[in-house]
Amino acid sequence: MFRPLRLLLAVVALCALVVVPGFTARTERPDPLVCPTCEGCTSLLVGKAASVDGSTMTSHSCDSTTDRTWMTMEPHRKHAPGETAKVYFEPKRTKGPDDPDRIETGEIPQVPETYAYLNAAYPIMNEHQLAIGETTFGGKRELVSDKGIIDCPELYRLVLERARTAREAIRVADELTKKYGYNDAGEAFTFADTNEVWIFEILGPGKGNVGAVWAAVRIPDENVFVSANAPRIRKLDLADKDHYLASDNVHSLAEQLGYWSPRSGEPFEFCTAYGSRTAMGSRRREWRALSRIAPSLKLDPNSEHYPLSVRAERKLSVKDLLEIFRDTYRDTPFDMTRSLNRIGRDGKATKNPVANPFMSQEYLDAFNITSERTIACKRATYLQVTQSRGWLPDAIGGVVWLGYDNPTTTPHIPFYIGISHLPASYAVDGRARFRRDCAWWAFRQVSQLATLRWQDMVQDVQKVWEPIETKAFADQPGIDAEAARLYAQDPQKAKEYLTKYSNGVADASVASYWKLAEDLWTKYTNYFH
Repeated sequence: MFRPLRLLLAVVALCALVVVPGFTARTERPDPLVCPTCEGCTSLLVGKAASVDGSTMTSHSCDSTTDRTWMTMEPHRKHAPGETAKVYFEPKRTKGPDDPDRIETGEIPQVPETYAYLNAAYPIMNEHQLAIGETTFGGKRELVSDKGIIDCPELYRLVLERARTAREAIRVADELTKKYGYNDAGEAFTFADTNEVWIFEILGPGKGNVGAVWAAVRIPDENVFVSANAPRIRKLDLADKDHYLASDNVHSLAEQLGYWSPRSGEPFEFCTAYGSRTAMGSRRREWRALSRIAPSLKLDPNSEHYPLSVRAERKLSVKDLLEIFRDTYRDTPFDMTRSLNRIGRDGKATKNPVANPFMSQEYLDAFNITSERTIACKRATYLQVTQSRGWLPDAIGGVVWLGYDNPTTTPHIPFYIGISHLPASYAVDGRARFRRDCAWWAFRQVSQLATLRWQDMVQDVQKVWEPIETKAFADQPGIDAEAARLYAQDPQKAKEYLTKYSNGVADASVASYWKLAEDLWTKYTNYFH
C-alpha cells in the first residue's frame, strides 16, 4: 500500500479506536457515576408562537460515545388483560431490538394499548406527535436510588407508549416513578406536543427509597428554552398549575436531606437544591444558544444563571435550530481556532488547514489552547430536531429531522412519524466495530476524516450535506400536501408514500456519504507524508 495512505489509514483507525469504544456486555447493574459537571447533550425547546410555521419543536444532540446507533419504528400494539411489560436497564446501550444481554429490572402492568413511536437510544416521538428531548445533569450522588426499576431511557419509552400530550406525559412519569421507582441520575426531559412545550427535571429519591423528585415548567408559546447538562428550573409557583407542576415531595425531600429549610428565609430553588450549576461547559452552551435566539439581551458568557427561557427575537425554523446545533463559538473569544493562523506568501493570514473546533486534547496541548465544550460535538451519536404540527393529521404532522454523528458534517433527514419502518441500515448498531451495512458509519467515517485537514475538507463535506437538507426543506410543503391528499383517501396509502419518501432520502444520503469518504481519501492522500 502507498505509504502516505497507509499512514492516514492508521491515523483514522486510531481515531476510531479512541472515539468509538467497543461494547461491553454488562452482567450486573453498576453503581452509576453521578457527575455534577456532565457535558453530554444539548436540547432546545421551541414554543409554537416562536416557530415560523406554528409548530412546536424539541431536540436532542445525543453526544455520548456509549449510546447505541440503531433505530427502529415500534408499532402500535394492543395488549390482553393481565399482561405485563418488562422493564430493562440501560436499553440505550443494547446491541439490537432483541439483545439477549439486556438486563431485566422488573415488570409492571401493561396498558390495553401502546402507541407507535420512533425508537432510538432515547426514544424520540410517538404517533400522537408527542416528542421528547433530553440532557443528563447528574444531580447529587446520594439521590440515586438502588430500589427503583425505571431508568431514563425506559421512562422515555413508557411515556411515549402511554401518553398523548406533554401534560399527560408528566402525569404518566409521576405515576410510574412513584410506584415503581426511578433509579437513574438527574435528567432533563424536554416535552413537546402539538400545543405546549414543557421542561421536566427528575432525580431519584435517595438510596433505599422508591419514587422520584421532579419539577416541570411550561415554556411560554413565544419562548425558547435550552438545556445543556445542568438543571435549569429555579423557583416554582405551584399555585399556578397551568405553568408549574412538581412531585408531592419536592420541598419535603429537600428539607429531609438538609438541602433547604423554609426557616432559612431563602426561597426554594429546585436546581440548586438538587443539583449544581458549576459546569462552565454547560453554562457556556446555554449562553451561546440563548444569545443567538435573543441577541439584544447581551447575556454574560460567565453568568451562573440565565433566564429559564427567552422570547425569540425572530421566528425559528428547523434550519435555524440546526445552525445553532452546528455552532462552534466562531468569532467569539471561545473559538478554539482563533489563534491558529498562518501567513501566506502574499502576507495574508489564513487559518492553518488543521485548525478545527474538534481537535483532540493532544492537539490542544500542542497549540496551548484551552478546551471549550461547544454546542456542536464531535462525539455525537445523532441529533434530532422534531416538529409537532397540530393542523395536519398526526401521521403527517409529526416529523423527526434526524442526522447521525457530528451535526456540522451531516445532513438531517425528515422522517415522518407515520412511516412504517426505517431503512435497514438504520437498524444496525455500529458501536462495537466498523460495519458497511450500518448507516451511522457512513457519516462517522466522513466526520472523522474531515478533522485531519478541517479547513479544506469541511468545505467538500458541506457541498454534499447542504444540498440534501436544502432540497428536503424545499420539498416539505409538497410532500405534506400529497400525503394529506392520500390520507383523506386511505391512511395506509399515506403511510406507504411517506415511508418511501423518508427512506428514499435516507438511503440516497447514506450512499452519497460512502462515496464522499472515498472521494476524500482520493483527494487528500497526498497531503499526508
